Amino acid sequence: MRAAAGDGEQDDTQHHRAAAHRTGQGHLKKGLSLASRRLIPRSIANPPPRLATAEPSGEFRTRTHALALPADLAGLRLDQALARTLPQYSRARLQSWIQAGAVQVDGRRLRAKDKVLGGEQVRIEARLEADERVAPEALPLAVIFKDRALFVINKPPGLVVHPGAGNARHTLQNALLALDPKLAVVPRAGLVHRLDKDTSGLLVVARTPEVHAALVAALAAREIGRQYLAVCTGVMTGGGTVDEAIGRHRSQRTRMAVRSDGRPAITHYRVVRRFRAHTLVRAELETGRTHQIRVHLAHIGYPLVGDPVYGGRRRIPAGCSAELTAELGSFKRQALHAARLQLAHPITGHNVEWEAPLPADMQRLVAVLEADQRRE
Repeated sequence: MRAAAGDGEQDDTQHHRAAAHRTGQGHLKKGLSLASRRLIPRSIANPPPRLATAEPSGEFRTRTHALALPADLAGLRLDQALARTLPQYSRARLQSWIQAGAVQVDGRRLRAKDKVLGGEQVRIEARLEADERVAPEALPLAVIFKDRALFVINKPPGLVVHPGAGNARHTLQNALLALDPKLAVVPRAGLVHRLDKDTSGLLVVARTPEVHAALVAALAAREIGRQYLAVCTGVMTGGGTVDEAIGRHRSQRTRMAVRSDGRPAITHYRVVRRFRAHTLVRAELETGRTHQIRVHLAHIGYPLVGDPVYGGRRRIPAGCSAELTAELGSFKRQALHAARLQLAHPITGHNVEWEAPLPADMQRLVAVLEADQRRE
C-alpha cells in the first residue's frame, strides 16, 4: 500500500467538462456530495476524437463497410487484418461473415486464413445476428440517461448483472433486452462493465457494437472514471491508495484475495465522514478487478459493513445505540454504491458525468450512524 495521502482533495480546475448530465444530487446530503470531490481520470482533459461509427443501413442489423487494408497489416490472415481494422466486431463474427461470402476483397471472396498484402479494397455487406441465448424479460429499471449511443442505468442492490449458473433469468441483461431489443446484436447486451449482485449504482450500456467496442477500449485504457461510496467498519485517519495485486483465493475459489501473483489492482480512497466506529469512504477504481474495493478495504483493516464474504464476523461496536445495533445486525449486503460515472462520450467526444444518490438502505444506515454519533 502506498503512503496515505490524507484528506486533501485533488485540484481539478484544469479539467473542462464540455457537457455534464447529473441526476439525484438533491438526494445526497452536502457531506456526501461528490460534486466538489472529483477524482477525474487523466484522459478527461483531452477527450478522444469523434468516434467513426458505421451507421445502420436499412434495418438496424445490417452493416456495410468499404475500406482499404493498411499496408502495415501485410502478412496477416484476412480475419486478423479485419479484426485489427474493425475492432467493434469479434474475430468469430468476422470469420462467419467471410465464410458466408459477405466480405469481398478486391471483388473476390477469400478464406479467413488467406494472407493479405496490404492496400486491398474490402467491401463488407453483412447482417448482425442476434444473441438468442438470453431471453428478454421486462423488469423495472431506473434509466437515468439515454441517447442514441448510451443508456446509463442505476442498478438496485440484489439484481444480478449477467445470467449464469443459478441465474438464468431475472438479470439486468434480461431486462436490457426487453428495454431495447436492438441490444441483442451488441455483445453482452451492451454492458461495458459490471457490479456485484449486492452492489448498487451506475452502469453504462452501449447501444451499438461500435459504441460498445469504443467504451470497452476506454475502460481498458483507464479512461472511464468510477467512484463509489462505501461504509466501512473502523475509523480511518485519512485517505490513501491501495496498490495490491488481486487474484483468486488459493483455497476458496469464489473469493478473491490480495496475492503477489495476481493482476494489478489500484484503489484510491478518501474519507467523506467519520462516525464513532465507522467511516463513510469515497473510493475510485483505477483498475477493475472482481470485488476490488471490498478486497482492498478489508486488506487494510476496514471491511465494508454487511459484507458476507470479506467482512469477517459481524462486529457490533461496544456502546452503540439499540437502533444502530439493530441496523448493523440487519444490513444484509455490502454497503457499497457506484455513485458517480465519468467518461468521454463515444460519439461527441464531450466529457459527461452522472451521479446517483445513495439507495434507501444506505441512506438509512448513514442516518442511524449520525444519530448514534450525536449521542456522545
